Amino acid sequence: MADALPWQQALWQQLASRRQHAHAYLLHGPAGIGKRQLAERLMALLLCQRPTATGACGQCKACQLLAARTHPDHFILEPEEVDKAIRVDQVRELVGFVTQTAQLGGRKVVLLEPAEAMNLNAANALLKSLEEPSGETVLLLVSHQPSRLLPTIKSRCQQQACPLPTRAQSLEWLAGQLPEMAAGEREESLALSAGSPLSALKLHEQGVLAMREQVVEGIKKLHKQQSSPSQLAEGWNGVPLLLLFDWFCDWAHIILRCQMAGEEVDLGAADMHKVLQYLARKSTPSQLLALQDWLLAHRQKVLGKANLNRVLLLEALLVQWAGLGGKA
Repeated sequence: MADALPWQQALWQQLASRRQHAHAYLLHGPAGIGKRQLAERLMALLLCQRPTATGACGQCKACQLLAARTHPDHFILEPEEVDKAIRVDQVRELVGFVTQTAQLGGRKVVLLEPAEAMNLNAANALLKSLEEPSGETVLLLVSHQPSRLLPTIKSRCQQQACPLPTRAQSLEWLAGQLPEMAAGEREESLALSAGSPLSALKLHEQGVLAMREQVVEGIKKLHKQQSSPSQLAEGWNGVPLLLLFDWFCDWAHIILRCQMAGEEVDLGAADMHKVLQYLARKSTPSQLLALQDWLLAHRQKVLGKANLNRVLLLEALLVQWAGLGGKA
């Protein structure tokens, strides 16, 4: 089992030293700060037959079975496909597991991530297990957006906010993970990941810097009328939809701030500096506010796993964006 992430050390010591544990924890915080790693580390501790003051021993039968993913008393529940919902029949399988007797005679532990991916029927099916925990069962719910969970689910869990890393901690950790990467690129990747180091690592592996360059160049061509919204929407097929919405939300916020307060454009958008300054002069605050409302409403649909036509959605976004410069 890997060491706790540096920014989790204090919380981990608190959790590891407990003699009694809640029957359900809700570990929450922004994506990419290591909540899943914390949950897996806690699962190992709870299942270990010879736990130490620092965590699972790593040597007992339970630890060896867990490392091989064959421990009979652990259950991991997550969407069957990326960006899809957790369905009610998946939760019913979990409920069946909870009602069984632990095969190794200790605890049973469930890890569910992300909790907000459960649809309404699935969430309601989980409630009974939270209300009437069976034996020595501990449920570990991981959530990037606890506001989207049913209040009845949150109230039945011990809620634990997971610590955020400082910028220095994030960059130091990324340097350890990506020693061959230039410091400036690590800083840029972290900025593009809203300061979440694990997201920065994942996006780096997906080629985030190349994605960003592709999107920025596309927007410049859009404003020069060298590319159409439909062409760009088709061409951005490899860029995660949520990432695109995050970038456009950030840019719209920067333009509006420039208009309202006359502030300089944030250095985090240095690659869009000229475009954003141009749009701050050409557009009106009412246009920006309307675009922000649209972006936030559709971002929520993306987060909610709504069945959206990706190309048509991006085309609609780009038509509105081009309209800020008077070229819709």
